[in-house]
Amino acid sequence: MIRNLDLTALRAFVTVAQTGGVTKAAGQLHLTQSAVSMQLKRLETALGQPLLVRSGRGVRMTSQGEQLLDYGHRILRLNDELWARMTDQKYEGEVVFGVPSDIVYPHVPGVLRRFSQEFPRVKVHLISSFTAKLKARMEAGNIDLIMTTEHGVDKGGETLLSTPLIWLGAPGGEVWQETPLRLAFEPDCMFRHATQAVLTEAGIPWDMVVDSDSTRTIEASISADLAIHTGLAGATSPYMDPIPHNGALPELPMFNINMYAANGATNAMAERLADFVRQAYGVATAVAAE
Repeated sequence: MIRNLDLTALRAFVTVAQTGGVTKAAGQLHLTQSAVSMQLKRLETALGQPLLVRSGRGVRMTSQGEQLLDYGHRILRLNDELWARMTDQKYEGEVVFGVPSDIVYPHVPGVLRRFSQEFPRVKVHLISSFTAKLKARMEAGNIDLIMTTEHGVDKGGETLLSTPLIWLGAPGGEVWQETPLRLAFEPDCMFRHATQAVLTEAGIPWDMVVDSDSTRTIEASISADLAIHTGLAGATSPYMDPIPHNGALPELPMFNINMYAANGATNAMAERLADFVRQAYGVATAVAAE
Protein backbone atom coordinates (compact mmCIF):
# COMPACT_ATOMS: atom_id res chain seq x y z
CA MET A 1 0.00 0.00 0.00
CA ILE A 2 1.32 3.41 -0.99
CA ARG A 3 1.70 5.78 1.95
CA ASN A 4 1.99 9.56 1.72
CA LEU A 5 4.11 11.73 3.98
CA ASP A 6 2.42 14.51 5.91
CA LEU A 7 4.31 17.55 4.56
CA THR A 8 3.16 19.75 7.42
CA ALA A 9 4.64 17.31 9.92
CA LEU A 10 7.76 16.95 7.79
CA ARG A 11 8.24 20.72 7.72
CA ALA A 12 7.90 20.80 11.50
CA PHE A 13 10.57 18.10 11.83
CA VAL A 14 13.00 19.88 9.48
CA THR A 15 12.47 23.21 11.27
CA VAL A 16 13.10 21.62 14.69
CA ALA A 17 16.28 20.01 13.34
CA GLN A 18 17.47 23.35 11.90
CA THR A 19 16.73 25.44 14.98
CA GLY A 20 17.74 22.85 17.56
CA GLY A 21 14.54 22.94 19.59
CA VAL A 22 10.75 22.87 19.57
CA THR A 23 10.42 26.37 21.05
CA LYS A 24 12.40 28.12 18.29
CA ALA A 25 10.73 26.00 15.62
CA ALA A 26 7.28 26.92 16.93
CA GLY A 27 8.19 30.60 16.65
CA GLN A 28 9.29 30.23 13.02
CA LEU A 29 6.24 28.17 12.10
CA HIS A 30 3.81 30.45 13.98
CA LEU A 31 2.52 27.47 15.96
CA THR A 32 2.33 26.54 19.61
CA GLN A 33 4.96 24.23 21.06
CA SER A 34 2.33 21.57 21.68
CA ALA A 35 1.21 21.71 18.05
CA VAL A 36 4.78 21.18 16.83
CA SER A 37 5.28 18.32 19.30
CA MET A 38 2.07 16.66 18.04
CA GLN A 39 3.26 16.92 14.44
CA LEU A 40 6.59 15.33 15.36
CA LYS A 41 4.80 12.51 17.16
CA ARG A 42 2.49 11.98 14.18
CA LEU A 43 5.46 11.72 11.83
CA GLU A 44 7.27 9.24 14.09
CA THR A 45 4.11 7.12 14.35
CA ALA A 46 3.54 7.16 10.59
CA LEU A 47 7.13 6.10 9.86
CA GLY A 48 7.39 3.74 12.82
CA GLN A 49 10.81 5.20 13.64
CA PRO A 50 12.18 7.36 16.46
CA LEU A 51 13.38 10.60 14.87
CA LEU A 52 14.35 12.84 17.77
CA VAL A 53 15.65 12.37 21.28
CA ARG A 54 14.41 15.02 23.70
CA SER A 55 16.68 16.32 26.46
CA GLY A 56 16.82 19.24 28.87
CA ARG A 57 18.98 21.19 26.42
CA GLY A 58 16.78 20.65 23.38
CA VAL A 59 16.65 17.81 20.89
CA ARG A 60 19.07 15.72 18.88
CA MET A 61 18.37 13.51 15.90
CA THR A 62 18.52 9.75 15.90
CA SER A 63 20.26 8.01 12.99
CA GLN A 64 16.82 7.56 11.40
CA GLY A 65 16.16 11.27 11.90
CA GLU A 66 19.42 12.21 10.18
CA GLN A 67 18.42 10.11 7.18
CA LEU A 68 14.97 11.68 7.05
CA LEU A 69 16.42 15.20 7.31
CA ASP A 70 18.37 14.78 4.07
CA TYR A 71 15.25 13.61 2.23
CA GLY A 72 13.11 16.20 4.02
CA HIS A 73 15.17 19.12 2.74
CA ARG A 74 14.85 17.88 -0.83
CA ILE A 75 11.13 17.09 -0.59
CA LEU A 76 10.26 20.48 0.90
CA ARG A 77 12.49 22.33 -1.56
CA LEU A 78 10.70 20.66 -4.48
CA ASN A 79 7.31 21.25 -2.87
CA ASP A 80 8.02 24.96 -2.36
CA GLU A 81 9.47 25.34 -5.85
CA LEU A 82 6.43 23.69 -7.44
CA TRP A 83 4.03 25.76 -5.35
CA ALA A 84 5.76 28.98 -6.40
CA ARG A 85 5.66 28.03 -10.07
CA MET A 86 2.12 26.70 -10.18
CA THR A 87 0.35 29.37 -8.15
CA ASP A 88 -0.23 33.03 -8.86
CA GLN A 89 2.36 34.94 -6.86
CA LYS A 90 0.74 38.06 -5.44
CA TYR A 91 3.98 39.81 -4.57
CA GLU A 92 6.78 40.72 -6.93
CA GLY A 93 9.38 43.46 -7.04
CA GLU A 94 12.25 44.53 -4.80
CA VAL A 95 12.88 45.32 -1.15
CA VAL A 96 15.93 47.45 -0.29
CA PHE A 97 17.39 46.36 3.06
CA GLY A 98 20.28 48.19 4.76
CA VAL A 99 22.46 46.58 7.45
CA PRO A 100 25.79 47.66 9.01
CA SER A 101 28.46 45.11 8.19
CA ASP A 102 29.21 44.43 11.85
CA ILE A 103 25.71 43.04 12.52
CA VAL A 104 25.19 41.03 9.34
CA TYR A 105 26.06 37.97 11.40
CA PRO A 106 24.66 35.90 12.95
CA HIS A 107 21.04 36.51 11.89
CA VAL A 108 20.79 38.27 8.53
CA PRO A 109 21.78 35.30 6.27
CA GLY A 110 19.04 33.17 7.81
CA VAL A 111 16.51 35.99 7.48
CA LEU A 112 17.32 36.41 3.79
CA ARG A 113 17.09 32.65 3.21
CA ARG A 114 13.65 32.43 4.81
CA PHE A 115 12.38 35.45 2.89
CA SER A 116 13.65 34.07 -0.42
CA GLN A 117 11.98 30.72 0.20
CA GLU A 118 8.62 32.31 1.00
CA PHE A 119 8.73 35.02 -1.70
CA PRO A 120 10.90 33.73 -4.56
CA ARG A 121 9.79 36.53 -6.93
CA VAL A 122 10.80 39.35 -4.61
CA LYS A 123 14.40 40.52 -4.88
CA VAL A 124 16.14 41.73 -1.72
CA HIS A 125 18.74 44.39 -2.47
CA LEU A 126 21.09 44.26 0.53
CA ILE A 127 23.11 47.40 1.28
CA SER A 128 25.92 47.27 3.83
CA SER A 129 26.94 50.64 5.23
CA PHE A 130 27.27 52.63 8.45
CA THR A 131 24.26 53.60 10.55
CA ALA A 132 24.40 57.33 9.76
CA LYS A 133 24.58 56.69 6.01
CA LEU A 134 21.75 54.14 6.11
CA LYS A 135 19.50 56.56 8.01
CA ALA A 136 20.29 59.32 5.52
CA ARG A 137 19.44 57.07 2.58
CA MET A 138 16.19 56.04 4.24
CA GLU A 139 15.27 59.69 4.82
CA ALA A 140 15.93 60.31 1.13
CA GLY A 141 13.48 57.52 0.27
CA ASN A 142 16.06 55.08 -1.10
CA ILE A 143 15.71 52.23 1.43
CA ASP A 144 12.67 50.31 2.67
CA LEU A 145 14.09 48.82 5.86
CA ILE A 146 17.29 49.31 7.87
CA MET A 147 19.00 47.91 10.93
CA THR A 148 21.26 50.21 12.95
CA THR A 149 23.66 50.27 15.89
CA GLU A 150 23.02 53.22 18.22
CA HIS A 151 23.20 54.31 21.85
CA GLY A 152 19.45 54.93 21.95
CA VAL A 153 16.61 54.71 19.44
CA ASP A 154 15.01 57.48 17.40
CA LYS A 155 11.31 58.03 16.81
CA GLY A 156 9.80 55.33 14.65
CA GLY A 157 12.46 52.77 15.50
CA GLU A 158 12.26 49.59 17.51
CA THR A 159 15.03 48.03 19.57
CA LEU A 160 15.78 44.42 18.74
CA LEU A 161 18.62 43.93 21.20
CA SER A 162 20.72 45.86 23.73
CA THR A 163 24.23 44.48 24.11
CA PRO A 164 27.65 45.74 25.24
CA LEU A 165 30.66 46.51 23.12
CA ILE A 166 33.55 44.13 23.73
CA TRP A 167 37.28 44.32 23.01
CA LEU A 168 38.35 42.25 20.00
CA GLY A 169 41.74 41.07 18.79
CA ALA A 170 43.51 38.28 16.96
CA PRO A 171 42.95 34.76 18.30
CA GLY A 172 45.76 34.34 20.83
CA GLY A 173 46.96 37.87 20.07
CA GLU A 174 49.16 39.97 22.34
CA VAL A 175 49.15 43.43 20.76
CA TRP A 176 46.44 44.56 23.19
CA GLN A 177 49.09 44.58 25.93
CA GLU A 178 51.18 47.24 24.19
CA THR A 179 51.23 50.96 25.06
CA PRO A 180 49.91 53.05 23.43
CA LEU A 181 46.97 50.81 22.57
CA ARG A 182 46.94 50.12 18.83
CA LEU A 183 43.48 50.57 17.27
CA ALA A 184 41.96 49.74 13.87
CA PHE A 185 38.66 51.31 12.78
CA GLU A 186 36.76 52.66 9.79
CA PRO A 187 36.43 56.48 9.91
CA ASP A 188 32.61 56.42 10.10
CA CYS A 189 32.29 53.56 12.57
CA MET A 190 30.14 54.60 15.54
CA PHE A 191 32.08 52.25 17.82
CA ARG A 192 35.30 54.14 17.02
CA HIS A 193 34.24 57.33 18.78
CA ALA A 194 32.78 55.46 21.76
CA THR A 195 36.02 53.47 22.15
CA GLN A 196 38.24 56.54 21.94
CA ALA A 197 36.13 58.35 24.55
CA VAL A 198 36.35 55.44 26.99
CA LEU A 199 40.12 55.16 26.61
CA THR A 200 40.63 58.89 27.01
CA GLU A 201 38.47 58.96 30.13
CA ALA A 202 40.46 56.02 31.57
CA GLY A 203 43.77 57.77 30.84
CA ILE A 204 44.94 55.01 28.49
CA PRO A 205 47.00 56.29 25.54
CA TRP A 206 45.96 55.01 22.11
CA ASP A 207 47.07 55.25 18.50
CA MET A 208 44.85 54.72 15.42
CA VAL A 209 47.33 52.61 13.45
CA VAL A 210 44.82 51.35 10.86
CA ASP A 211 42.32 53.88 9.49
CA SER A 212 40.55 52.40 6.48
CA ASP A 213 37.15 52.50 4.77
CA SER A 214 37.51 48.79 4.04
CA THR A 215 36.03 46.41 6.61
CA ARG A 216 38.18 43.61 5.20
CA THR A 217 41.33 45.65 5.72
CA ILE A 218 40.32 46.22 9.33
CA GLU A 219 39.63 42.50 9.84
CA ALA A 220 42.91 41.51 8.20
CA SER A 221 44.89 43.91 10.39
CA ILE A 222 43.25 42.64 13.55
CA SER A 223 43.60 38.96 12.65
CA ALA A 224 47.32 39.62 11.99
CA ASP A 225 47.59 40.98 15.57
CA LEU A 226 48.57 44.45 14.33
CA ALA A 227 45.80 46.24 16.23
CA ILE A 228 42.61 45.72 18.22
CA HIS A 229 39.00 46.70 17.67
CA THR A 230 35.62 46.74 19.42
CA GLY A 231 32.34 45.18 18.37
CA LEU A 232 29.02 44.00 19.69
CA ALA A 233 28.96 40.83 21.75
CA GLY A 234 27.52 37.96 19.74
CA ALA A 235 28.01 39.63 16.34
CA THR A 236 31.76 39.35 15.85
CA SER A 237 33.76 38.25 12.82
CA PRO A 238 35.23 34.72 12.85
CA TYR A 239 38.64 36.36 12.37
CA MET A 240 38.51 38.04 15.78
CA ASP A 241 38.20 36.81 19.34
CA PRO A 242 37.14 38.59 22.52
CA ILE A 243 40.28 39.79 24.33
CA PRO A 244 40.80 38.06 27.71
CA HIS A 245 42.03 41.24 29.40
CA ASN A 246 40.67 40.43 32.89
CA GLY A 247 39.87 44.08 33.60
CA ALA A 248 43.08 45.53 32.17
CA LEU A 249 40.99 47.35 29.55
CA PRO A 250 38.07 49.61 30.55
CA GLU A 251 34.44 48.58 30.33
CA LEU A 252 32.73 49.63 27.10
CA PRO A 253 29.21 51.11 26.71
CA MET A 254 25.99 49.38 25.71
CA PHE A 255 24.60 49.75 22.21
CA ASN A 256 21.20 49.01 20.70
CA ILE A 257 20.53 47.08 17.55
CA ASN A 258 17.51 48.92 16.15
CA MET A 259 15.27 48.55 13.12
CA TYR A 260 13.46 51.27 11.13
CA ALA A 261 10.96 51.06 8.29
CA ALA A 262 10.70 53.89 5.78
CA ASN A 263 8.27 56.65 6.80
CA GLY A 264 4.85 56.02 5.34
CA ALA A 265 5.98 52.78 3.75
CA THR A 266 3.11 50.56 2.62
CA ASN A 267 5.36 47.88 1.18
CA ALA A 268 3.89 44.66 2.57
CA MET A 269 7.05 42.77 1.65
CA ALA A 270 9.25 45.13 3.66
CA GLU A 271 7.01 44.53 6.67
CA ARG A 272 7.21 40.77 6.13
CA LEU A 273 10.99 41.02 6.00
CA ALA A 274 10.86 43.03 9.22
CA ASP A 275 8.81 40.23 10.81
CA PHE A 276 11.53 37.72 9.94
CA VAL A 277 14.15 40.02 11.51
CA ARG A 278 12.06 40.31 14.70
CA GLN A 279 11.69 36.55 14.90
CA ALA A 280 15.43 36.04 14.45
CA TYR A 281 16.07 38.34 17.42
CA GLY A 282 13.24 36.84 19.47
CA VAL A 283 11.09 39.98 19.34
CA ALA A 284 7.42 39.04 19.11
CA THR A 285 5.89 42.40 18.19
CA ALA A 286 7.07 45.77 16.97
CA VAL A 287 7.52 48.46 19.62
CA ALA A 288 8.20 51.80 17.95
CA ALA A 289 9.78 54.71 19.79
CA GLU A 290 7.41 57.64 20.34
